[in-house]
Formats: sequence, structure tokens, C-alpha cells
Amino acid sequence: MKVAIVHDWLVVSGGAEKVLEQMIACFPQADIFSLVDFLEDRSIVHNKPVRTSFIQRLPYAEKKYRGYLPLMPLAIEQFDLSSYDLVLSSSHAVAKGVLVGPDQTHVSYVHSPIRYAWDLQHQYLREARLERGPRSWVARLLLHYLRNWDARSANGVDRIIANSHFVARRIMKSYRRESAVIAPPVDVQAFEVGDEKGDFYLTASRMVPYKRIDMIVEAFALMPERKLVVIGDGPQMDLVRSKATPNVSILGYQTFDVLKDHMQRAKAFVYAAEEDFGIAIVEAQACGTPVIAFGKGGALESVVPLGTSGATGIHFPEQTAASLCEAVERFEDSPHAFSALACRKNAERFSAADFRRRFIVEVLNAMAKTGPDSDRDISGVIAHAFVKAA
Repeated sequence: MKVAIVHDWLVVSGGAEKVLEQMIACFPQADIFSLVDFLEDRSIVHNKPVRTSFIQRLPYAEKKYRGYLPLMPLAIEQFDLSSYDLVLSSSHAVAKGVLVGPDQTHVSYVHSPIRYAWDLQHQYLREARLERGPRSWVARLLLHYLRNWDARSANGVDRIIANSHFVARRIMKSYRRESAVIAPPVDVQAFEVGDEKGDFYLTASRMVPYKRIDMIVEAFALMPERKLVVIGDGPQMDLVRSKATPNVSILGYQTFDVLKDHMQRAKAFVYAAEEDFGIAIVEAQACGTPVIAFGKGGALESVVPLGTSGATGIHFPEQTAASLCEAVERFEDSPHAFSALACRKNAERFSAADFRRRFIVEVLNAMAKTGPDSDRDISGVIAHAFVKAA
């Protein structure tokens, strides 16, 4: 059986690339396709060669690849996958739009419909300062074109897998398609439960607007008796520093070992973004650390709330400093409500091994229902795949 795996772009290592890495682990014989490949860490693609599109050869593609967004639907459709029996795509932009035939099975792991083309369009236009003027109308026309193409391309997918129930609802709104839900893999084995807790809260993230690190710092400025450690770097570093008070320590970018050490020792991990899933939330729990998270998106699925058996954290209802302050006070008033064991046990639900097992079953079930041999019995194949996935 010939297998192709298609990814949007390979530039940096993030959550989508962790999914790709496990997809290749499930199907190591697969050929890999991506619009561009400038990835330095080749372990993500298991040191396999990657076939790229014409965008790879365009000027400034390594740094300005996002600027070629208008060409990406065309580029992804130029991959000739007609000789493959099974096509897998890892898509948060255009990867699911590859062209496949009626006798091929296409399973797409959708991290999200194209965010800036659907329900988050107005937010992105505001952040890019494209709300008015000729450039605004050009951007709106492009996003309209992308929406139409994105909805059409979903028709070529036999089975859609979403990374959370939150994203599954967005997929239903955008494509009117049901989807299975498999949380992205988290390397929980790389984290150990900390022996001792310190007297500080921790947040760690890239400093971009939607992560709301500035709001977290604002909240702790209102609580001078509470200590906050901030790990990460990004475009909003100067803004975050300008709002920091003496009880807030901003460490900037740190190595994995330093991040893990702080996760293990923190009283709680604070997270204010509306994420599709939120891998850092699970990593903190893998260290036995409870989470205080904005109560929308993937955090509702990965954090067991206070008042529930096996609680692992607290959700706050609004992305405001006042709402976060109230959640921190509730945490302080419940010192024995969260156990390191409960946090760790909850995190283990999202292990890489669990992802591989569930992903293979979804793929094989899709193969059983599509293609010229759709009535074939694949129970033996599933059993064999389970052994390989483990």
C-alpha cells in the first residue's frame, strides 16, 4: 500500500508538527509532501525527504512564505498523488485541499479550519490594521476566495479528524461535516511530577496578541502579594515588560530543562489564550501542576474543573485581569483541592501512544468504507497496527 502524508508547511516545530511526527510513526513507509520545507530539526520528519511545491523556490520563501497565501490553494493542488492508495493530511491551512480520486482514501487531521478566513476574520483584520481602506478590501476579497475554496476542498476528504470538540464544532459550522476527535499528542513521558512546589505562578508562551500574556501580567500587578514567572519571547515582549511590577519576573526564552523545572515547581500554570487545544496546559499537568485557564476552547476539555472529582484546575470566564484575579483567589482558597497525582493521570490521557492507537483505528475504519474494496475485513490489520502503534 502506498501512503502519502501532506503537511501545510515545515518551518518551525510546533503542535502541528508534533502531530505530523506521530503520523509518520504510524506509517513510516509514507512519502511526505509540504508546500515548503525549511525545517532544521529533521527528527520531526524522521529524517525522510520532503517533496515541496513551487513556493519553495519563490523569492524570500523561507521568511515570507505566509505572504504567498494567495498561491497556496493552487500550489497544494499541483501535488500528483494519483499513485497513492491512502492520503493523510495534517491541515490548519490548505493541506486538506490536495486532489484525490474516487478509489483513494483521504483522511485529514484538521487542527482548525483556516482561522483568519472564517470566524476569526474580523479579529485578524483588526490586529493587522486592515479594517479600512483599499488594502482592507483586497484582504477581504482574498479571505472570501479562501473561504469558498476551503469549503469546497473539504468535499474531497473521506474522514475528518478534529483535534478537539471545540474544533469539531468549528468544522461543522464551516464545512457542515461531522468529525472524529483525537487530541494532539503530548510527550508526557518527557515530564516528571515535581517533588516540591515553590511560591510562584508560571505562564509560558510565545508573546503574540492572542496569548494574552499582557493581560496575565496586568492581573498580577493587581496582586502584589502573588509572584508570577513569565517564560517566553515574541513581538509583545516590550509591551509585557512595560506592564510588569516587582512581583513579576520575566525570564524571556529558556531551554526545555529550565521550562520543565519551573513547571514542576510552580503553584499553578496560568493560561489566558483561547486555544484549539493547548499543549502547554497538558505539559504542566504532566508535571503534577494544576492549571488556571481561560474557560473557552480546548482548555475546557483538558482541565478538570474545581468541584469535579479529580479536579486539575480552575477556569475563569472572561479574558480580563479582574476575572483572572478572582480565579487566583479561588485557587488560594482551595489549597487541598488539587493533587499532583490527579494532574498527572489527566495528562496521560493525551500521550503520544494513545494518539497513535486512536489515529490508526480511524484511518483503517475510513479505508474499510472507501475505495473499490470497501467491504473487506480489516480486523486483522487493525490488530497488527495496534501492536505497531504501541
